Amino acid sequence: MKSIKRILVVSRMNSYNLEAIRSGISLARSYDAKLTVLHLTPNPVELMPNTTPGPFREDDFVNYLNIQQEVKKQLEAVLKKELQEGFPIQEIVSDGEPVAEIVKVVASERINLIVMLAHEEGRLEHALFGGENDAIIRKMPCSILLVKKEPEPAIW
Repeated sequence: MKSIKRILVVSRMNSYNLEAIRSGISLARSYDAKLTVLHLTPNPVELMPNTTPGPFREDDFVNYLNIQQEVKKQLEAVLKKELQEGFPIQEIVSDGEPVAEIVKVVASERINLIVMLAHEEGRLEHALFGGENDAIIRKMPCSILLVKKEPEPAIW
């Protein structure tokens, strides 16, 4: 493996990604590498065609936005602590298609290592969400570290 000088952490803006971010920070410190955090912020309402009723009622969507805001605060607290200690972190926020955005950042930032969250997917989850980790793994020109973290049940 080439030397690790540029690390990208992929964050899906949920609390489980704190583990991946902490791993990325630790690796960047250990290797004296530049750290970039790519926050992917999909909006489920925008994913639905305009002619189709969305999967969320209005109150569910408001709850989703509140959860997103809380996670954003948690992530900002972790990154702010590192920045205050003098550790530089570049942040990029994108609401584009995840695989395409990751490919674009890997190329533009000349990333050597991607750190991202992984968890066990069932067949239904894989069918619904398309197995993006598989697509990312196949398309990336660099090494990938998958941080294993099983999600807890969602409470709506």
